[in-house]
Amino acid sequence: MRNFTVFKKFLPDLIAIAVFVVISFAYFSPAVFEGRVIAQHDSLAAIGQGKEHRDYMERHNGERTRWINSMFSGMPTYQMSPTYNSTKPQDNAKKVYSLFLPDYVYLLFIMLLGFYILMRAFDASPLISALGAILWAFSSYFLIIIAAGHIWKFVTLAYIPPTIAGLVYAYRKKYLLGALLIMVFVAFQISSNHIQMSYYFLFVMFFMVLAFFADALKNKTLPDFFKATGVILIAALIGVLANTSNLYHTYEYSKETMRGKSELSLHGEANKTDNGLERDYITQWSYGIGETWTLLIPNAKGGASVPLSENPKAMSKAKPEYRQLYSQIGQYWGEQPGTSGPVYVGAFVLTLFILGLFIVKGPMKWALLAGTLFSILLSWGKNFMGLTNFFIDNIPLYNKFRTVSSILVIAEFCIPLLAALTIKELIKKPETLKNNLKYLYISLGLTGGIAVLFALAPKLFFPSFISSSEMQALQTLPAEHIRPIIENLTDMRIAMFTADAWRSVAIIVIGTLLLYTMANRKLKAQTAVGAILVLCLIDLWTVDKRYLNDSHFIPKTNVEQAFVKTPTDEYILRDTTKYYRVLNLATSTFNDGITPYWHKCIGGYHPAKLRRYQDLIDVHLFKEMMALQNDIIRTQGRLDSVNTEGFKVLNMLNTKWIIMPAEGGGTLPIANPYYQGNAWFVDTIMFVNNADEEIDALGKIDLHNRAVADKQFASLLDGFSVTPKDSASSIWLESYDSNFLDYRVDAKKDELAVFSEIYYPKGWQITIDEKPATMLRANYTLRALPIPEGKHEIVFKFDPPSIKITDAIAYIALALMLLTAIVTVWKEIKAGLRS
Repeated sequence: MRNFTVFKKFLPDLIAIAVFVVISFAYFSPAVFEGRVIAQHDSLAAIGQGKEHRDYMERHNGERTRWINSMFSGMPTYQMSPTYNSTKPQDNAKKVYSLFLPDYVYLLFIMLLGFYILMRAFDASPLISALGAILWAFSSYFLIIIAAGHIWKFVTLAYIPPTIAGLVYAYRKKYLLGALLIMVFVAFQISSNHIQMSYYFLFVMFFMVLAFFADALKNKTLPDFFKATGVILIAALIGVLANTSNLYHTYEYSKETMRGKSELSLHGEANKTDNGLERDYITQWSYGIGETWTLLIPNAKGGASVPLSENPKAMSKAKPEYRQLYSQIGQYWGEQPGTSGPVYVGAFVLTLFILGLFIVKGPMKWALLAGTLFSILLSWGKNFMGLTNFFIDNIPLYNKFRTVSSILVIAEFCIPLLAALTIKELIKKPETLKNNLKYLYISLGLTGGIAVLFALAPKLFFPSFISSSEMQALQTLPAEHIRPIIENLTDMRIAMFTADAWRSVAIIVIGTLLLYTMANRKLKAQTAVGAILVLCLIDLWTVDKRYLNDSHFIPKTNVEQAFVKTPTDEYILRDTTKYYRVLNLATSTFNDGITPYWHKCIGGYHPAKLRRYQDLIDVHLFKEMMALQNDIIRTQGRLDSVNTEGFKVLNMLNTKWIIMPAEGGGTLPIANPYYQGNAWFVDTIMFVNNADEEIDALGKIDLHNRAVADKQFASLLDGFSVTPKDSASSIWLESYDSNFLDYRVDAKKDELAVFSEIYYPKGWQITIDEKPATMLRANYTLRALPIPEGKHEIVFKFDPPSIKITDAIAYIALALMLLTAIVTVWKEIKAGLRS
C-alpha cells in the first residue's frame, strides 16, 4: 500500500515527463524516425575538425590525443574534445538523465525537464510546472541554435534551470536536495563546455540570492539564509571540481588564444581590452535597440537572414520587375551582420510577465525584472556602448566572450519564470485577479496595445525598414531604380511586420480572455491553465518552425557527401612525403571545416585559435595568400619561376600544396616547390624587444637561414654559440603522430634547428637522446631547439602531466557527489514511506 501511495504521489510528475517525451518526438518528426540530420556549418565543421582525433582513438585503443595537426598548423584539442577520464561518469549520468533519447529529441526533452524541476522547486503544481517548461523550452532562440549547430550552447542552457532549482531548494531549507542538484548540474554545465552561458547566469543567480536575502531580512531568518548560502557555495565548488581537468586546461589554453590579450600594438589602443577579446569582436553581434521588440513580435526586424523571396506575405507586395532581385535580399533588416532568427519569448508570455509585476508578492519578481532589464541593456552592445564598455573594462571575464546579443538568454529565462509564477499566484489566490482587473488591463495595454499601434502605424515607430548596409548596397543600382526599389522593399517588410503584429495581438487577446473567464469563475482554473499552455505552445511552436523545421534535415548520406574525396584530395594524398601542410584557396580558408577532414591545413575553423597564429594570419598570411594566388594565376601554376618573397611565411609553415578553384567549378592541386619542410638549421638568430618587432621581422629576414625570437628566450642559448650552419648537417622527420614527432639529426657541429611546428608553452615533453630539453619560440609561432654536435634522436611528445593531477581532484569530487546522491535518495524514500 505504501509503495502505491509513493507511486501515486509521483504519478503527475511521471505523466509530465512522458508528455515531454511525446512533445520532443513530435517536434522532430518525421526526421528523427527517418534518421535525417541537420547539416549546418558548425556541425559539419565539428565532423571535419574531429576526424584526426577519431582516427587517433582508433589507432590507440580509445586513447585521446590532446594535440591535432589538421587545423591552423597544429593546436591543442582542449576546446574541441574536452573529454577526460574523469568526465566519463558524467557522460553516462547525462545519458540516464536524457532517458537515452535519440539525437535532437533528447535536446528538447532536457530543456523541458530542467525547467520543470525548477518550477517544482518553487512549489508549483505539475501542471503549472509543465506550463513553465513549455514557455522556456520553446523560446525561439533555443530552437534556432539547434538549427545553427550550437549544440553545446543549447545543452549548457538546458542544465541551468535545474542548477537554479538547487539554489531555490537550499533557501527553502531542503539543504541536501538543493546541494545535490547544484553539484550535479553545475558539473553537467561545465562539462558541456560553453562557459559563456554559465557565466551569464551567475548574474541571474546573484539577483535571486539578493531576493532571498531580502526575504530573510524581512522575516528575521538570516541564520537560515547564511546556512543555505554556505551549502550552495560548497555544493557549487564540488560541481566545479568535478570538472577540474576541463577548467584548468581551458584556463591555461585561453591565455594563449584569441580570448587572451594580443601582444601586438598594431590593433589600436581604443579597440583593445585588458587581457581579452577586442571590443569590435566582442560587440560585432549586438542586438539593435528597436530590434528588442522581437520579444513581442517575432518579425519586428524580419526574422532570419534568408532570401526575402521565401516569404509569401512579403512577396504578395513585390513588384514583378523586382522579383528576381528579392532572391538576393534578406528578410532581416536589423543592424547585426546576419542572424538565424529573432529572440521571441511569446506575446502572451510577456503579458503574464508584466501582470506578475503587479500581483506576485515578494522580492523575487524584482530580481527577475532586474535580470530581464540587465540582459536587454547588455545585449545592445555597441548600441549602448557606455554600459558595455563598463562591463568590458571592469567586470571579470566579461571581455572573454563575444556575441553580446546572446546574453538575452537571461531575459528568456526570467520572463517565462515570472509568467509561470504569475499563474501559480492566480491559482493559489483566485480572487487576486478578480479584485485587481485593472492590472490585467494594464498588462494588456502594454503588450497587446503596443502591438496594435505597431500594426496600425508601423512607420511612426520604425522610420526605416532597410538596414544601413542594404542602403549602401542599393546605391550601386541605376539611379532611376533606387527609390522605387526602396519604396517597394519598405512595403514588403511592413507587410511582414504588421502581419506578425496582428498575430501577437490575437494571441494576447485570447490569453487575456482565458484569464478573465478564469477570474470570473466561468472557466475552471485547471482548464484555464491547460488552455493557456496549449495557446502558448501553439504560438511558440509555429514561430520556432520558421527557423527549425523538417526542411533543415537531410539524409546522413548527404552529410557524408560533403567529405567525399575530390580528385584534388586524391592527388594530394598520393604524396608520400611524411608530413606537409595544405592551403585551400578555393574556400574561406579560416572558416573551413571540410579540408581538415583529409589534410593538415594552414586554415580550419575554430573560434578559439591560438592568439599568435591569429596575429600571423592578420599581419602576414592574408597578404601572402593574395600574392600567392596572383602568382598561380599569372604563371598558370608554375610556381618554380616566381619570387618567393611574397609568401615566405607560408613556406615557413611547410605549405607544400595549394588547392585552387578551377574554371567551370571544381579545384586544382598546385605544388609549392619552396616549402621549407619539417625542420631546418639556421645561421643566426636575432633577438628582439617585443612582439611587434618579432612579427615585423618575418617580412624582412631570410627565413631559410635566419630566425627571430623574443629576448626572453635568449637565456636558453647561454653557452650555446649560433654560428653559420654546416651544409653537411642534416635533420629529418623519422615518424610522427598527432601528438608525437620523432626527428633524427646528424649535426657536424652545434646547430640551432627551427621546426615548422606551432609553439605552445605547456604540455610538450622534449628529449634529445631521451634526456630532457627545452625549446624556445622562434619566428613568432614556431619552435626552435639548440642541438649539440653528433647524431641524435629528438622527440616531441604532447603529454601534459597536469591531466593526471586534475583528474585525481575530479574523481574525489565525483565520489562526494555520489555519496550525496545516495544519502539524498535514501532520505527521500524514507520520507515518502512515512507519508
